[in-house]
Amino acid sequence: MTVCDTRVTPVDVMPASATPAVAPRLGIGELSARTGASARSLRYYEQQGLLAAARTAAGHRRYDAEAMDRVLLVQRLLAVGLSSAEISPLLPLLLGRDPAQETGLDALRAHRRELAARIARLQDTAEILDEVLEEHAAAR
Repeated sequence: MTVCDTRVTPVDVMPASATPAVAPRLGIGELSARTGASARSLRYYEQQGLLAAARTAAGHRRYDAEAMDRVLLVQRLLAVGLSSAEISPLLPLLLGRDPAQETGLDALRAHRRELAARIARLQDTAEILDEVLEEHAAAR
């Protein structure tokens, strides 16, 4: 804070023993901008129990610094085809809070095997399509 700056934020008045990662500080717009997730997605993640927000007296959401990592992880897991219901029990394990939860890793391994099988089927389909195209080109 500069001499001319008289604004006081929660981070400015935090005791030295508190860690900034624990103090809620990002608004929904800033978290959205930093992660690329829309505000609507962030509200959905919160509704599904994948993300938590503190609230200001005015009711505005405030997220801690860990929220960025959580959102990015949720986005990656959604991108590989997991549902929010499948992601929820995995988050403690993947965020390092519950390393004893081996069943979560088993679920991810099973999902990986399913993806590999789908990829193999798609590769077979692509090869068949290549053969059809080659036959058509040879017939010309």
